[in-house]
Amino acid sequence: MRKFLKYVLTLSFLFMLCSCGLNYKTETKDGKTVYNIENKKYIESDKETNLIKIDVKDKGIIVAELYPDIAPITVENFKKLVNDKFYDGLIFHRIIKDFMIQGGDPKGDGTGTPTLSYIDTNIEKDSNADKEYNINGEFMENGYEQNTLKLEKGVIAMARNDYSNYAYYYGKDLLEKGYNSAGSQFFIMTTDDNASLTGNYAGFGKVIE
Repeated sequence: MRKFLKYVLTLSFLFMLCSCGLNYKTETKDGKTVYNIENKKYIESDKETNLIKIDVKDKGIIVAELYPDIAPITVENFKKLVNDKFYDGLIFHRIIKDFMIQGGDPKGDGTGTPTLSYIDTNIEKDSNADKEYNINGEFMENGYEQNTLKLEKGVIAMARNDYSNYAYYYGKDLLEKGYNSAGSQFFIMTTDDNASLTGNYAGFGKVIE
């Protein structure tokens, strides 16, 4: 059984998309795109990619690429939250050694989700219209066949509610509610031992450094 670390790390996030803070250049070499990030050349790719930088206070920087081709709704939502600085100052509230780290909760306890004002500039923050929202889960079990990303070490995926243990008693609608309950919380896999998660959670990117 995996040991759950019963404490909250006092880490903070500073998420910056390439277009707003990550210093990078690209060049073409043998038909591939070579990314030179902050004067350090370290990745080649056959396709255009979205890069993000996560600055973890007192720990260091994580660089990851997002995959809008397999999870367009998820990536669009994540980028909007990043651009609105939603994640700044939040913590990794759930740490399971040799399994995953989870963050992105505005409440810091695993129960929080974003509100509409973070993705819709026409809605005033904290107004009556500023309600909590969720996005569709883009994974195979929920009918998104194009998302074949294996949840291996380094993969970033959306956290969601899991009502599978209750669906037998309360029906399929509850199961689907859990499938489509993601908002802002995400997790990063720290192991390859995760067969039960692949196809059941929306992976949408991967750590590259």
